Amino acid sequence: MVDVSSSVYRYRPKPDNDDTLRHRLRDLAEQRKRFGSPRLHIMLKREGLVINHKRTERIYREEGLALRRKRRRKGAAGTRVILPMPQQTNERWSMDFVMDNHYRQAFPRPGDCR
Repeated sequence: MVDVSSSVYRYRPKPDNDDTLRHRLRDLAEQRKRFGSPRLHIMLKREGLVINHKRTERIYREEGLALRRKRRRKGAAGTRVILPMPQQTNERWSMDFVMDNHYRQAFPRPGDCR
């Protein structure tokens, strides 16, 4: 072997004994359908079954217990009103609030030194 220590060469990983944890996680997820992995992890921790949250999340993902994400629904835009066309000059005024330099000069932001 080239530059490999004997402890690395002889390393044997510990067997995964996640069966009891997997079964209990499935049972809890079945009882509490709206609970995600963080809340289920807290419940398992109270029972003394798990210590590491990363292990809980890995098993949760492997078992396919992930909750479906809710999509945000857009609200109704409201009734659309067609504005009447101006008949004379200076009848309708508009202001662009994005590019309003007068506002910035009248009310300087904190830290805005000129």
